This record gives sequence, C-alpha cells and structure tokens, in this order.
Amino acid sequence: MFLLGQQLGKYQILKTLGSGGFGTVYLVRDTWIDKKLAIKVPHKQNGEFDELLREPRLLAALDHENIVSIVTAEKADDYFFIVMEFVEGESLEARIQKTKGIELPIAIGFARQVATAVSYAHRQGVLHRDLRPGNILVTPEGKVKITDFGTSRFLEVADRASTIIGSPPYMAPEQFQGRAVFASDVYSIGVIMYEMMTGVLPYFSANPRQLEKMALSGRLTRPRERNRAIPVEIEEIILKALAPMVSDRYQQAGELLDDLGTVSEIDRRGSHLEEIRQRLRAREKSTSRFCWNCRKPLHARSTSCPFCSEAQ
Repeated sequence: MFLLGQQLGKYQILKTLGSGGFGTVYLVRDTWIDKKLAIKVPHKQNGEFDELLREPRLLAALDHENIVSIVTAEKADDYFFIVMEFVEGESLEARIQKTKGIELPIAIGFARQVATAVSYAHRQGVLHRDLRPGNILVTPEGKVKITDFGTSRFLEVADRASTIIGSPPYMAPEQFQGRAVFASDVYSIGVIMYEMMTGVLPYFSANPRQLEKMALSGRLTRPRERNRAIPVEIEEIILKALAPMVSDRYQQAGELLDDLGTVSEIDRRGSHLEEIRQRLRAREKSTSRFCWNCRKPLHARSTSCPFCSEAQ
C-alpha cells in the first residue's frame, strides 16, 4: 500500500482509485511530463516475470475507444506495475447504486458501448471473464471504458478458459465449473443490462454455490415485471443473454450488439409514429374530440379511449 505523495520511480502517488483480488490501482502524476495516469500494482510481486507481463501484453493487443488503454509496464523500487490512461468519471457500479438503476435510453447506450468493446475483444481472441459494473468506467460525457483485464486470456489456442475466475453474481453457469467461453462474457453483459434497467441483480445470494444453482435453473423475475418501461425487444435480448445453456445464448458479443442495433431501429420508428400521433391530435377540433386510433367519440376530458384504451 502506497501513501499519498509517495514516489514510485517517476510517478507520484495522488490517491488510491480501487483495489481488487489481483492488484491496487492508483492515480499518479508522471513527474517528468506532468500528466495524470493510473497505475496498477499487482498484489503478487514474486511471480514469474512472464506471468506479470500477461495482462499488459494482452492490453497492448487491444486498441479500442471503449477499452482503457495501456501506456507501458515498468519496474521501479522493486515493484512491477502497469501504467494506463486515467479515466475521469465514476464506475458503472457507483452510477447504478446512486440512482437505483439507470434511465432506459442511457442504459441501452451503455449496453451498446460495452457490447461494442467486448465484441472487438472477442474478435481479437480475448475473453474478459470478469465483466461487471465495478470494472466499467463512465466518463462525464457518457463514454464507457472497460478496464481490469487481469483475469482475461486469449482463446485462440484453447477453446475455453479452464480456471474458475469471476465475480459470482455476474458469472455464467459454466464459469463456476471453469469452462468459460465467449458466451460467458455475453452472460455477464446480460446481468449488467438487467441490473442497469431494473436496479437489482437477476439472482442474488451470499453463497456462490447457491448462485450457481439459481443461474442453472434459469428461474428469474422477468425484467419487465420489475420495470414496465423496458421494451419487449430489450427484454428478449436480456433473457437470451442470460440463457443457462451456452447453446441457447448469443455465442459472441457481436451477435448481441446486432440485436441491440435492430432495437434502436424499432425505437426510431416508434418515435416517428409518435410524431404522427401528435400531429393527428393537433388537428382535432376542441369542440368534438375523437380517438386518434379508433376514431370513436371521446369525453372532453378523457385522457384515454374507453373503447381501445389508447392514451390520448
């Protein structure tokens, strides 16, 4: 643990940004060029040097606007650490907790950015294995940045990752057995979408084994039962991403992203229809009101049609 103002090589420690199972992240100032950066100091410092280089090498293979970029890896004062860009903002986890869920259009936008980044990583053969709101940063402008690839690995040789790694509430059923595949990341995105749009997790238990049983059962409260504003199409995407069986799920993030794009088209058409409805309402004479949908007469103060139930 480094103290405020302490120096690590040319980097001055400004504050602790967070700590996880694999390392601690600090906000630092590069004293040579006077620039703020983030450094990640692994807890395990006595491992093989190639193992320490695994995460920075993997990050170096990823160049995407929605993934935190690496600057370099260094060793100073007998400490190995990774130097990364510093992202202003807050974690998606903090955002969800603060607002008890996220407004639907914003949540869909965040989901698309996450899926875009994960789809890119999958095309590079990279499986994240620990996607969760705490590992997703959101800038003040609303840009999403995925971080913490310390648990990731390449899947270009092996067809699956065999180590049990992840955060239980966001882990796919097969991850509990050490059989993570690209569809496991998709499952995590499904959990994140569910949580953003409803404010709660689809399954929760303090016992990881109980969570595994819940995820395998597939018995969850449908998202629209918790939030009726969620479009049916979005609910279908979430439920497909959360399918207990890998074969029933999106196989890669790109497939989920394609469906999110289709829903965006539906939303645009829906907005266009609403504009037409508003124009039709504006044409109605105040002396005689009719339902814009079924054209039947309405009471002067009716807010919905008693015949077809459409809002007026």
